[in-house]
Amino acid sequence: DGAQDGAQDGAVVVGVDGSPVSEQAVAFAFEQASSRAAPLTALIAWTDLPTGGVDWARVEQERRRLLAERLAGWQEKYPDVRVTRVVVRDRPVRALLAAARGARLLVVGSRGAGGFQGMLLGSTSQALVSHAPCPLAVVRPREEVAP
Repeated sequence: DGAQDGAQDGAVVVGVDGSPVSEQAVAFAFEQASSRAAPLTALIAWTDLPTGGVDWARVEQERRRLLAERLAGWQEKYPDVRVTRVVVRDRPVRALLAAARGARLLVVGSRGAGGFQGMLLGSTSQALVSHAPCPLAVVRPREEVAP
């Protein structure tokens, strides 16, 4: 069970970026953390900003606010889940890989363009599939199903 499910006492780690599919990943991560009686680490990372003249303190404050907004309703729905918020200025893949060491599960959303068979995953989730140090769940956007 331990190798299959990741570290037995580790956290569930979820990558958050504010997109709709990220919201679905957060929902899945809370559900998994609750069912496993595991803590949840919610991580937001960024590096895709211009470097000249950036007020990094303000950017970090905005990211912290975004993360708090994305977690608020879920923390109320799952009061049993202890949440740690992590905001880092780093490449998302590198930050998520570091946070996933010793984790039970790593959860990310995928914004892959889906039109071609090898393009079903975005670049972040594709890199994590190859290098994640624990089990990985890639949450895909829900598609509307016709009745």
